[in-house]
Amino acid sequence: MLRTLKQLIISINNLLFITISLILVACSHNRSNVYDKLQEEIYQSARHKLQGGHYKDAIKQLETLDHYYTLGNYTQQVQLDLIYAYYKIYKLKNSKKIIDSFLLNYPTHPNIDYVLYMLGLIEMAIDDRLLLKLLCVNDYERDPGHARAAFDNFKKIIYNFPNSKYAIYAIKRLIYLKHRLAKHELYLVKYYSNIGAYIAVVNRVDNMLSNFPDTNYTYKALPYMENAYKNCN
Repeated sequence: MLRTLKQLIISINNLLFITISLILVACSHNRSNVYDKLQEEIYQSARHKLQGGHYKDAIKQLETLDHYYTLGNYTQQVQLDLIYAYYKIYKLKNSKKIIDSFLLNYPTHPNIDYVLYMLGLIEMAIDDRLLLKLLCVNDYERDPGHARAAFDNFKKIIYNFPNSKYAIYAIKRLIYLKHRLAKHELYLVKYYSNIGAYIAVVNRVDNMLSNFPDTNYTYKALPYMENAYKNCN
């Protein structure tokens, strides 16, 4: 009799354990569904605002997803959208910071060509902004560091992703950047020629012939190279 009662208690305990486990699983499943649904609603709302040009409102919702749903279904896409949204409101440092992190964490992401393209646009925008801040300075006198960075990123798209839909746009921007950089190089060639630094002149023009052979600025630099060779001899 005692043994039967003991077995009955064990059976009841097992049944309770199974029942509680099933309830917990069901609750967990429901919480997961609510979590996913809320995440979906926030993201779709942010996308709607993004497409409507309401970038600041979109950023608020995208940042919510980025901060509170770090392992969510939209983690990578949210970062891609934030890159674009920040760029559109000229928060270029914010956009660039996300890009640097994205390239580090997802180097093989299928949209890496887009990320490189956006990075090129951002570097160009920073270069243009510096021009606005220094209106009294000719564009060819400014440090072209950001223009060069943009040039390098657009080249990566063309060489690494030739079939990308962004390749054609990268080519168009490379044409502008090529002239921007060649113009700056010609400015330096003239400067070094004026101070008699002829080896520097030869090196600069040689660099122009390698990187910007088809620009008018490179053609204009050739006489300086010829003069430098004469003076070196």
